[in-house]
Amino acid sequence: MSIITVERLGELSPERYDAIMQRSMEELGDVYEDVRAICEDIRTRGDAVTLEHYRKLKDDITLADLKATPEEIEAAYEQVPAEVVEHLKFAASNIERFHRAQFERDMWSIEIAPGILAGRIIRPMDSAGCYIPGRQASYPSSVLMTILPAKVAGVERIIACTPPDTGMVANPTSLVAADLAGCADVFKIGGPWAIASMAYGTESVPAVNKIVGPGNKYVTAAKMAVFGTVAIDSPAGPSEILILADDSARPEWLAIDFLSQAEHDQDAAAVLVTPSAALAEATAEAIQRAFNAADRQEILRPALENNSAIVVTDTMEEALEFANDYAAEHLEVAVDEPMLLLPRIRHAGSIFLGHYAPVPAGDYATGTNHVLPTGLTAKMFSGLSTDDFIKRPTFQLLSREGLAHLAPAVMGLAAAEGLPMHGEAVRIRVRE
Repeated sequence: MSIITVERLGELSPERYDAIMQRSMEELGDVYEDVRAICEDIRTRGDAVTLEHYRKLKDDITLADLKATPEEIEAAYEQVPAEVVEHLKFAASNIERFHRAQFERDMWSIEIAPGILAGRIIRPMDSAGCYIPGRQASYPSSVLMTILPAKVAGVERIIACTPPDTGMVANPTSLVAADLAGCADVFKIGGPWAIASMAYGTESVPAVNKIVGPGNKYVTAAKMAVFGTVAIDSPAGPSEILILADDSARPEWLAIDFLSQAEHDQDAAAVLVTPSAALAEATAEAIQRAFNAADRQEILRPALENNSAIVVTDTMEEALEFANDYAAEHLEVAVDEPMLLLPRIRHAGSIFLGHYAPVPAGDYATGTNHVLPTGLTAKMFSGLSTDDFIKRPTFQLLSREGLAHLAPAVMGLAAAEGLPMHGEAVRIRVRE
């Protein structure tokens, strides 16, 4: 039996269509209360909760074990191959360059009326916390993607948390990446313990203004539990890709792109939508061949069987509408003239244009950010950027003439809302 079959859009049942759209959106209900209890415990007892949890990794754990030391960071450089360090430097340079280009530096203002100047200024947050996944897989690229935008935005204090392994040892590649990104404060804490510590502050971990970074459902639930005390980025779920292709695409390339997302975890999702039935069939065959030769079939199989699809449409217009409805984290546009379609794409986390723009290029080295909205949230959220670390206070400068121009409306509306002192604050200034 084929690992994935071709389906026509017009023949999909409403239930099947909804299943493709919903993919494997994480349901947090089964873990939320337990996670919230951990967060509340840390709010009350601080580091003691984390020490109790990590005693399973080190019997004689102390507060000193919760933070990576300069010596540990220096030793990490000896453990990480030199070529990997150079690759991290290359990626960091591109990421920093891209995020500097997007950063808003200037204030702006307009004259609303004579004597009334109104505008907006840009101010960075004072602090940010970056969550870095660790135990089962190391993602040093995520270290760069979370720390560097905060640094470019001008955040004064940036900390990172990453899960430790046995002996309270942090992943050396993540430590090197954090050091290259300019973050000296790396705490060896993971899961809800990390999120709550950064949200509420403990003896060891300073409280921050915002927490960003990907994680599993326990991390996501913790971020939801502390939201309000601290700002968070968009909720992150399993990785996903939608490939929008025409018959100029190469099936073998699309098959590998498909599997490159499915290999993330069993809940990952991959979808190809195309008006070319021949391309769809050829890609399905190429996926089967690549799957048969793959090492991680125990990860790939459930992702392909449960959350993935190949859909044939009658027209490219239908395929575009399907893509916009899906609102993918990663959208590959594998057509000959992708820039012609770009204006018609409304919803996607990051868009990869053309046959030579696979998702891994953006995951690591194009400079764009790979911390992206998943599970339909690209309809309302954007990928991580310098915007996530700045505030935009507004201001107004009024002369007496300008206030007098506004006075009738302000006093009238204040009276209508039953707030007489609001009106008096204006009247006392203009009645002279």
